[in-house]
Amino acid sequence: MPPIGVCAQMLYTASLEDIRAGRITDVYFTRAREVLEAKGASKRVTAELHCSSLPGGWSWGVLAGVEELAAALEGLPVNVDCAPEGSLFLCDEPVARISGDYAAFAEMETAMLGLLCQASGIATRASRCRVAAGDRTLLSFGARRAHPSIAPMIDRSCYLGGCDAVSVVHTAEMLGLEPSGTMPHALILVAGGLTTALQWFDEVVDESVPRVALVDTFCDEKFEAIAAAETLGEKLAAVRLDTPGSRRGDWQALMREVRWELDLRGYQHVEIFLSGGLDEYSIPRYNEFASGYGVGTALSAAPPVNLAMDIVEIEGTAMTKRGKLSGVRNVAVCPACGTRTLFAEGRRPSDQCACGDRAQTLLRPLIAGGEVVGELPGIEAIRSRCSQQLRAWTRAHPEAAGLTAGGGGYGA
Repeated sequence: MPPIGVCAQMLYTASLEDIRAGRITDVYFTRAREVLEAKGASKRVTAELHCSSLPGGWSWGVLAGVEELAAALEGLPVNVDCAPEGSLFLCDEPVARISGDYAAFAEMETAMLGLLCQASGIATRASRCRVAAGDRTLLSFGARRAHPSIAPMIDRSCYLGGCDAVSVVHTAEMLGLEPSGTMPHALILVAGGLTTALQWFDEVVDESVPRVALVDTFCDEKFEAIAAAETLGEKLAAVRLDTPGSRRGDWQALMREVRWELDLRGYQHVEIFLSGGLDEYSIPRYNEFASGYGVGTALSAAPPVNLAMDIVEIEGTAMTKRGKLSGVRNVAVCPACGTRTLFAEGRRPSDQCACGDRAQTLLRPLIAGGEVVGELPGIEAIRSRCSQQLRAWTRAHPEAAGLTAGGGGYGA
């Protein structure tokens, strides 16, 4: 590894220390704290985080960033209740609330929202791509479209929301996964052709890594797919089409040709993967022939969930700004059928759901008096929670699985 020079130290990122010290804040929160402390007027409040609308007409959100939120708030003299990470939530439902002397946490609002909004947007987009892809493989390829310092957050959110694997080496290590990826166009170009690149790859790379040929570098995808199959035979696991938009034409027809020609020659075992400009709206068009997808920009550039943080109670009295609902709220959620009921604390409905199962509250204790008391499970448990809740919700609301809102495609 080369030595770190002056320029190499200039990554414009914030540390956890910066966040916990309240330096990553909009300045008006600092000024509000100064005024309240100078006047001795700070009061005990409860503030709620929720969204009034979801981006792009989305019908659900997936909460991510809770573990980082706990790290940022640990040690502050506050109580925090929060939905477990990986929870599905709807518009106008609280996903978290914080209680304490307002001056003690005023400067944390910016960071709290930032930690949850972006990660939740990415996790939600991943869950929507998961619904669109069904049981086909879904890989996170979005790291190259974002600042490298947040690649772990992006990939973790993608995996949490439903991606099967991630491509970044460091993130995969953090998550306890094997990084997933094929070969870049650069290898094929430098090797002088697909056949040579495949032979070299097969000779050098550990046999545990699936042999997947990128078949759009020099020639027609159909003929490169045939050449790849003839080169590696039974060793070839799949071909990947990453065709540039300027050459794409009817991508579905191209896939049909590739599938036909491979099958005709006895290569039925070779799967077809797609990457390049995919999102939840375009994926269903290719499900007939594709065994999996690599999704990049649509994930890393997912719109943040527009959470807002509003005071809803002051010194025990329900109070908030106009246009908002005052008072402390929670949501009763049935894990079996997905039925959800928004209620004011103290007026909780019956735990017994009409389906016969017992409803659970969405918001649960996370921090009490500055101490983390809530469970912070591993990524597999979080991912499982997300999957179970999404299945329950889409079963009860099949129209939500249609993904009819929005556009389609992020370019090549």
